[in-house]
Amino acid sequence: MARGWESKSVEAQIDMAESRSATATARKLTPEALEVVRKREGLQLSRTRVLHELDSVQNPRYKAVLTKALADLDTQIAALSEA
Repeated sequence: MARGWESKSVEAQIDMAESRSATATARKLTPEALEVVRKREGLQLSRTRVLHELDSVQNPRYKAVLTKALADLDTQIAALSEA
């Protein structure tokens, strides 16, 4: 039982360190740059969701829609990377 508590404590410490690091990085970014980072993260999350759905989809029409959505997300991510 103590071992589980210790690992949770270590995990909490790691999370706190990462959040401090992210906060320090966020302070250095301009509001415009921060907006780009947030948008890119949102697009990456959407891309991950679409990929997950593509793995389990059975309907060919829905698969085509997801494939187009994935291509669109990739285009948007690439455009953000260039800017």
